[in-house]
Amino acid sequence: MALIIKDRNVVTDPWLLLELAADGSFPPVPSAGDIIVPLAVWRARRDHLLARPGRLGVWLESHEEPAAIAKDLGLFDVVAINFPKFTDGRGYSTALLLRDRYGYKGELRAVGDVFRDQLFQLASCGFNAFALREREDRQDALAAFSEFSEIYQATVERPIPLFRRRRLASSDGME
Repeated sequence: MALIIKDRNVVTDPWLLLELAADGSFPPVPSAGDIIVPLAVWRARRDHLLARPGRLGVWLESHEEPAAIAKDLGLFDVVAINFPKFTDGRGYSTALLLRDRYGYKGELRAVGDVFRDQLFQLASCGFNAFALREREDRQDALAAFSEFSEIYQATVERPIPLFRRRRLASSDGME
């Protein structure tokens, strides 16, 4: 089994990530076990997936909107967001929407072209699980979460931006 980072620990990943074939055809779905399926598979085989034993997750491509799964979020133990290449930042916005707008509290996993240098910002957007590229050292990557002591912007972890936190902390309400 593969190793992932979840809740800032390196853990064995019990999930099987099913992918569409190169021609777009659906992957075979195992009869039992914990699986993460592409959105297209979820839409086409919803009833079958809900009836099978095992936990269920769904994954979104970077161009797929979180609104597509909003009403079903309570059915998923994990939502994965694919980063097809590290320069595609749409997954950050998707994570924020899932956490803030849709109130998703479960595991939010970054998959695809994910590497150490992204972890701090990914966590700020609401991700709590990370399937890093194969060549990345998971133990070494844990240090990324503590490389910065402060964030200026509002984040999922700290919804009040730094300038407001400083103002609230000062005795006269002024910086």
